[in-house]
Amino acid sequence: MTSLPDNSVDLIIADPPYNLSKGGNWSWDNSVVLKGLGGNWNKVMESWDAMPLEEYWKFTLAWISEAKRILKPSGSMWIFGTYHNIGIINVVCQMLEIEIINEVVWFKRNSFPNLSGRRLTASHETLLWCHSGGKKRQYYFDYDYSKNGVFESDLIKKPGKQMRTVWDVPNNKTKVELKFGKHPTQKPLRLLERIVGLTSKEGDLMLTPFCGSGSECVAAKIAGRDYIGFEIEDEYVELAEKRLENAERGSKLPPKEDSSRINPTLFQERK
Repeated sequence: MTSLPDNSVDLIIADPPYNLSKGGNWSWDNSVVLKGLGGNWNKVMESWDAMPLEEYWKFTLAWISEAKRILKPSGSMWIFGTYHNIGIINVVCQMLEIEIINEVVWFKRNSFPNLSGRRLTASHETLLWCHSGGKKRQYYFDYDYSKNGVFESDLIKKPGKQMRTVWDVPNNKTKVELKFGKHPTQKPLRLLERIVGLTSKEGDLMLTPFCGSGSECVAAKIAGRDYIGFEIEDEYVELAEKRLENAERGSKLPPKEDSSRINPTLFQERK
């Protein structure tokens, strides 16, 4: 992101590593077999997802500082997280005088099962909706879309009513989403489409610093937005490229679609 000019991006969607393993030696190849649940489930753990706490703090401070620098005063930033990392992200945002507009709970009806029987089943992730701060609060927000948009899979959102901060978006993926492969932490496209629709306009520039399989970029492209994504894993660079080649700019979203995450090979499309 250091190569991008100040105040150049309209929307940032960031799905950073959650630091789940905190020093463990897991990799994406680790899996467990769950009887009756259809085979192997990837554990979302990798070397970059196992930083010591101090290193994760430095990492978070570095990328959010850059995100603030490149974000326009009218822009928004959305950050995914769980209890593993959202506290650090929240504090870093406050330190950098980044205003948190809303904390959104993404409720996942079909979440990963609880295997230990010694805790509640985790069934949500947190999203922080932020802007770069300042008294004028210039960030773009499509209130009409939030109130009158069609969100058929959301059993909480009522037609014609204000959108609340709990979103019921199933996490299952379609064949279209998984056609070219999958990413262990892939987000559903309909969730990303909602973010893009709420906080950007056609022709705006969306950036994702943790691109993964390219879902944020796909959501931006099919909504008629420009996009930039960064990714370090060659496997996911190739996957994202295939998905973007097969995504039609400005096309209508079907009921379900695609998703993603991570940092540098550059995807970019500008008019």
